[in-house]
Amino acid sequence: MGAYSRFLRVVMGGAAAVALSWGVASAQELKIALIAGKTGPLEAYAKQTEAGFMMGLEYLTKGSMELNGRKIRVIVKDDQLKPDLAKSLLEQAYGDDKVDIAVGTTSSAAALAALSVAEEYKKVLLVEPAVADSITGDKWNRYIFRTGRNSSQDGVAAAVALSKEPMQIATLAQDYAFGRDGVKAMKDALEAVKSPSKVVFEEYAPQNTTDFTASAQRLFDALKDKPGRKVIVIIWAGPHPLTKIADLKPERFNIEIAPGGNILPAMVPYKAYPGMEGAIYYYWGFPKNPMNDWLVAEHQKRFNMPPDFFTAGGMAAASAVLAAITKAGGSDTEKLIAAMEGLEFDTPKGKMTFRKEDHQAMQAMYHFRVKKDGKDQYDLLDLVNEIPASAIPVPIRNKR
Repeated sequence: MGAYSRFLRVVMGGAAAVALSWGVASAQELKIALIAGKTGPLEAYAKQTEAGFMMGLEYLTKGSMELNGRKIRVIVKDDQLKPDLAKSLLEQAYGDDKVDIAVGTTSSAAALAALSVAEEYKKVLLVEPAVADSITGDKWNRYIFRTGRNSSQDGVAAAVALSKEPMQIATLAQDYAFGRDGVKAMKDALEAVKSPSKVVFEEYAPQNTTDFTASAQRLFDALKDKPGRKVIVIIWAGPHPLTKIADLKPERFNIEIAPGGNILPAMVPYKAYPGMEGAIYYYWGFPKNPMNDWLVAEHQKRFNMPPDFFTAGGMAAASAVLAAITKAGGSDTEKLIAAMEGLEFDTPKGKMTFRKEDHQAMQAMYHFRVKKDGKDQYDLLDLVNEIPASAIPVPIRNKR
C-alpha cells in the first residue's frame, strides 16, 4: 500500500482543522465541505472517504470538476474524531465558508455531535461513513441524509449470513455508539428475519483496547457449555481484534468467529481462516456495474491496489450530492431536501435510494466467505450471496 499511502500523505496531509480546497475559486463555484477524522485510529477510513469522494466527482463530471457551469470546490476539514471539533468545523463550514452542502464524518460520536448544527444553519449534512443507527434514528433531523450504511443494515446482513442453522452468539463490540447500536441492530435483525439463532452474551470494550484476554475469557465462558453451533460476532472499527481472539484458541470449546467486513488491510489476517463467513458493506470484486468497473480499474492503476470499503462510500456520497443538486436545479436547501427524498442514484454498489421517512440510503449488502487460495493479499473473499435492499428490513427509528 506504499504508493497509495504516499499519495494520500502528499495530497491530503496537513495540520488538523486546516481546510484543503480542491478546484478554482469563482463567483459561481459549488462549495462542498468534507469533514473527516483524518487524525487518530480511523485515519485510514477518512482518507479512503476523501479519495473516493474526489474520484467520484472526477468520474461523474468526466474530469471537468464542474456541474452545470459551476466549478466544484471541496473544502476538507479534519475533526480528529473529536465531537466538539466536528461540531465547530461544521459551524465554520456553513457560517464562514458558506458551503452549499456538507459531507461527513468518520466517527459516529463526531457525526452525532454535528447533527444539530445542520438544523441550526438549515443546511444539508450528508453523513458518510458514520454508522450509528441514532444518526437517522432518535437524533435525526430533516437536514440529515446518509449514504453510509447504518447499524441495522449491518445487523440484518449479519443475521442473514448467520441464519443457516441455529447458533448461540456472543458479541464483542466497542463501547460507544457504533458498537452498542451494532449489537442492538443485530439482535433486532435476528428477530425480524425469524432466525433460530440468538445473542446470549454481550461484551463491550473501550475503543483503544489492545489486550483482549479478559474479554475473550468472558466470551468463552458464556458460550463453552451452550449446545449446538457457537459463534463470537465481532463489531469493531479500526485495528481488528480477530487475530488476538483467535490466538486464544476458541476452537478448544468448538467456538467459531464471525468478524464482519472491514477495510482490506484489516481483513488480510482473515486469510488464515478460509471458509469463515460474514457480511460486508462493500468488497471490490463483488458489484458488477460501470461505476465500480471504473473505480476498480482506476484505483488499481493509480495506487496499485483495489479500492477499499470507504473508498466506495466516498464515491457514493459524491454521486448523491451531484444527483441531488442536478435534480433540485441548484443548491437551495429546501429544493435539495425535496429532491433527495426518494432520490435514486448510482454508486459502485449499484443503485441506492434515500428513504423518505428518515433519509437513510437503502442499499444492498453482501454475504461473504473467506477464500482458500486468493491470488494475492487483497484477493480475500468469495461472494456467497448479494443481499438486496428489499431483503433488509431496516426499522424507522426517528420521531418524524
